[in-house]
Amino acid sequence: MRCLKFSVFLPLALVSATAAHPFPDSSSDPDVKAGAVLFRDKGCVQCHGADLKGNKKGPSLDGIGNDPAWPPQRITKQITDGGQKMPPFGESLTDPEVAQLVTFLRAKDRPALPPAK
Repeated sequence: MRCLKFSVFLPLALVSATAAHPFPDSSSDPDVKAGAVLFRDKGCVQCHGADLKGNKKGPSLDGIGNDPAWPPQRITKQITDGGQKMPPFGESLTDPEVAQLVTFLRAKDRPALPPAK
């Protein structure tokens, strides 16, 4: 009977401990939120869409965070130096802003873009 009590109460204790201390999602990360604002305000939306699905001007970025062909360094270089049809943004964005954009694009639970002010 002692084992049964332990096997019933331990999972309940773990569930309540998890609920009390949930893991933060990436949408609560201030860099992800700042990256979303930059994506909206720095012109990314015009080519990649507010939903990141792309359009005639630019490709979809929706799955870029899971694409092994696009590690953070490559995304950073693309934003900074441009390439193919994309213009470079290295002179109009600071290094921290580029890092925030990369964090936003790679976020597991990417938040929707905030409304324009």
